[in-house]
Amino acid sequence: MKIGIGNDHVAVEMKTIIKQYIEETYGYEVINYGTDSTERFNYPISGYKVAKAVASHEVDKGIVICGTGGGISMAANKVKGIRCILCSEPYTAKLSREHNNTNMLAFGARVVGQELAKMIVDAWLTGEYEGGRHQIRIDMISEIEETQNLEAAK
Repeated sequence: MKIGIGNDHVAVEMKTIIKQYIEETYGYEVINYGTDSTERFNYPISGYKVAKAVASHEVDKGIVICGTGGGISMAANKVKGIRCILCSEPYTAKLSREHNNTNMLAFGARVVGQELAKMIVDAWLTGEYEGGRHQIRIDMISEIEETQNLEAAK
């Protein structure tokens, strides 16, 4: 499996730790789309790069990290086909995979510590999409993305 990872200047250390953790724990290839510098870096750049890599199937999944995870997840979610979840605990990460079939994970380097970040990553990477009733909701999200409309809401 290939995982894309991206970050801003605030999250350089966290990105490095998570990249190494995934490679050592899971044996996955982790491709860096973020910055390795602590000089100011605009998070939408790496959020977009990782999201485009996921949407084009260059990588299987993506992880993005900025100060809070909020901005970078918003940037990623602007790319068609991306379902990026912002998590600060493992339960949401797990359920986002099981119910929402998320293809990207975001968290904040200023919000979660290194060990909690690893637990969030574990829950997300090992979560399996359940399909079934959940697919209806994912289809609705896709309808909004495609048409800027939702027939079921009328």
